[in-house]
Amino acid sequence: MKSLKVALAERAYDIHIGRGLLDRGELLRAAIRGRQLLLLSNSTVAPLYAARIEAQLAGLAWRRFELPDGEAHKTLESAGKVFEALAALGAQRNACLIALGGGVVGDLGGFAAACWMRGIDFIQVPTTLLAMVDSSVGGKTAVNLPAGKNLVGAFWQPKLVLADTDTLSTLPPREYAAGLAEVVKYGAIGDADFLDWLERHAEALLARDPEVLAEAVHRSCAHKAAIVARDERETGERALLNFGHTYGHALETMGAYTRWLHGEAVAIGMVLAARLSAALGMAPAADAQRLAALLARFGLPTTRPADCAPQAIVELMRLDKKTLSDRLRLILWRGVGRAEIVDGVDPGEIAAALASG
Repeated sequence: MKSLKVALAERAYDIHIGRGLLDRGELLRAAIRGRQLLLLSNSTVAPLYAARIEAQLAGLAWRRFELPDGEAHKTLESAGKVFEALAALGAQRNACLIALGGGVVGDLGGFAAACWMRGIDFIQVPTTLLAMVDSSVGGKTAVNLPAGKNLVGAFWQPKLVLADTDTLSTLPPREYAAGLAEVVKYGAIGDADFLDWLERHAEALLARDPEVLAEAVHRSCAHKAAIVARDERETGERALLNFGHTYGHALETMGAYTRWLHGEAVAIGMVLAARLSAALGMAPAADAQRLAALLARFGLPTTRPADCAPQAIVELMRLDKKTLSDRLRLILWRGVGRAEIVDGVDPGEIAAALASG
């Protein structure tokens, strides 16, 4: 088991990564204060893994609540159903919610925990690669609206992240590849050596080699944990983690949250951000090509779909990260490992770069 700590100013929590952790009841119980517990999962994950979590809950008053699978269900309506399940449990202030699943379950469960009685404990048990390396760490919780992704949410840190890498063996290839997009992001934004490592170990990662995979998850989580510890509320450096996301969220919204998986949209978005950086004279075009090649090697899309008009993408980007004076704040880069926050990007330049690529 690999472990690391997210060290925040007022509190800290552990991230444990390894095989067989769903059966480590002592790790779960160390993070549970009261006796009431809601296990939130979805219709795909619960039949595979919920019973193993429930076997560790003897002596507690717990209930299971399942949602349908998919990003389309990360809504206020679904959050309302989780609140009803908490009410049926009679959940008090020291209750705990365990989110067992991918990013949708984690984001929705964290949002519900943040709202119930103005905040109860929750534990992240991610079962997808994307959730392990990104959404389960850092305390961002949210639901989507038809107008845009993650527009309603809260910062609410988990008490524990328990990442059992054995669960990745059941991931469909498309979902596994989507998680690799977020792994690549950490090399792209601030660690050129990690991007080199990913290129060298690409075949082992595609084969889901347990040791290589655990190392990739650990290094990704370590990057994010360090940034979150320095900037919990995204007032500065944490915004770098959004590299590719402003484009990606626009694409997800255009696809009604069903056309692309989050990691697929982010993969396209990272390449678009890298190409805009080159068009603005900030970075070598060769670095954008290198990034696109690695993402494609992992089976991810890297180009703007022809039916997604540049101006329509820009209009959705305004809502996602709108700034004053009709200009946008974007995460761009100076090349591999050197991302930065760029204010005042002209929407016309963004549209022109989208049209050219």
